[in-house]
Amino acid sequence: SRALKAHYPEIPILSEEGKEIDYARRRKWTRFWLVDPLDGTKEFIKRNGEFTVNIALVEGHAPIWGMIYIPVRAVAYVANVNQGAWKIKDGKRQSLTVKRPLEGTVRVIKSRSHPSPQLEALLELLPGYEVVKRGSSLKFCAVAAGEADFYPRLGPTWEWDTAAGQAIVSAAGGAMVDFSGKTPRYNKPNLINGPYLVGSDLDWLKKAGILERAASLKLA
Repeated sequence: SRALKAHYPEIPILSEEGKEIDYARRRKWTRFWLVDPLDGTKEFIKRNGEFTVNIALVEGHAPIWGMIYIPVRAVAYVANVNQGAWKIKDGKRQSLTVKRPLEGTVRVIKSRSHPSPQLEALLELLPGYEVVKRGSSLKFCAVAAGEADFYPRLGPTWEWDTAAGQAIVSAAGGAMVDFSGKTPRYNKPNLINGPYLVGSDLDWLKKAGILERAASLKLA
């Protein structure tokens, strides 16, 4: 955050440390940074290396640029929604593009740290799936890199947890939507996100009936 303030003093920063900033003040922001300096606290404690630093630039109510950095691996996933998404390692840049689900088998990302009975009920409705496990925001990266097809999240998250991942998935050709099929908005009066679905193909989510099935789940 200090580096962002130094290089872009005119752009405000929103993170967990600043979540008490009054909405009357925030609503006037036309562009701002969303920062999560440590996403995946449980992964950090487990020392499995699957924790990340997330930074997103939000314009209006949508992320237009995002970065997910993995300190242990010195790997960054970066996206400009108008140009594309890339994985950067050892100075080499690899373009990211989602892959469409294969017939009959869907590669589903399940969290290492957030199991859910409701999620199991949703997955039981799929014709067939195999599990891809990732921690923290690496779940978004897996979809963007074509390593997974579908990432459902039923529990609450904060805006800084998802903005960079949404930018990366979108720039790679995928989609992130809420249970009504709408793209999540940022800088809301309440900074908590509702449940969402991340997929390599929004049309596939609709045709497979996943949006309808997800909306029918009782999450209370």
